[in-house]
Amino acid sequence: MMKKELGLFLLLAVISAITGAINPAFLSVVNLLNMANLIGLFGVFALGEGLVIITGGIDLSLGSMFALLGVIFVDLLVTYQVDWPLALLLVLLGGLVLGAIQGFLITRLKMQPFIVTLCGLLIYRGAARYYTSDSTRGFGYGDEASTLGSIASGNVAGIPNTFIFLIVLALILWVLLHRSVYGRWLYAVGKNEEAARFSGINTNVVIATAYIISGGLAGVSTVLFVFYTNSVSPSSFGNFYELYAIAAAVLGGCSLRGGEGSILGIVLGTALLQVLQNLVNILGIPNSLNFAVMGTVILVGVLADQQLQSRRRRKAALAGLARKAPKSTHVQGNHSTTPRGAAALSATTDEQR
Repeated sequence: MMKKELGLFLLLAVISAITGAINPAFLSVVNLLNMANLIGLFGVFALGEGLVIITGGIDLSLGSMFALLGVIFVDLLVTYQVDWPLALLLVLLGGLVLGAIQGFLITRLKMQPFIVTLCGLLIYRGAARYYTSDSTRGFGYGDEASTLGSIASGNVAGIPNTFIFLIVLALILWVLLHRSVYGRWLYAVGKNEEAARFSGINTNVVIATAYIISGGLAGVSTVLFVFYTNSVSPSSFGNFYELYAIAAAVLGGCSLRGGEGSILGIVLGTALLQVLQNLVNILGIPNSLNFAVMGTVILVGVLADQQLQSRRRRKAALAGLARKAPKSTHVQGNHSTTPRGAAALSATTDEQR
């Protein structure tokens, strides 16, 4: 565990202890399992957002992607009576395709990630509202749907399946990011895309793959959220969820400049965000301030990242000066402090006279 992750874990433990002291109900089994469920729901797509941020990009379209994929998923199951394995596969493919389109626009047409995903935010939400005539789609409870529902919203030994899904996906992505060549390429591209390209890395493929993974995880999250809410309102389903993902990633140590971040940090950031929101509810702060809390979290995270970057630059500059200082002293000593140096200087002076 790195320093960032260790510090985040300690902060999570301290805030949890304070919240539990304020209201012991926070540490109740029911509340902890409910938080585990929410951590699983929001953590899955936060992992995808984190990978995109590590490349130096950003994905603002996640919430709207949920709305579009959500209404399609419900219609496939309820209106068209599609078997749930096929409906699930189509939604996952839909997420991958949307991510691939965004990756293509960013890498091949060299458009800014902010612009591409902002347009995606508007297009996907608008398409979902047009497709449903701005009406809510309810979820059916046939045999097929209930089977999938028990998988998506059930539990194993009391532990929510959503949390188990998060842990499994986090382990897979941890290996991908921290123990594979692709992970090293991802960090290299985030640090300096041009240098990575000159090093022989296919930066377009690396960046596009990050957006495809993010889209695929958005498809997974869509299914989980559909069974969590049991209905999809295209105007509000997934609204501003991209902010949750960005806040969790930034809290977890992902730098918006790119090139930094870890899977463990993103999971801990998601958990900390849910604990903070639970604390807000316990303190009786209105739910309308949730977005203000998230905005503050992102702002504090970015400020902390800037301070850390400045501190690293200062340490690197001081280390460079320290390496040069002994050489300078050694050279001065050879010419001015050793007896031979003094004698030679005296002889040269006598000759000039």
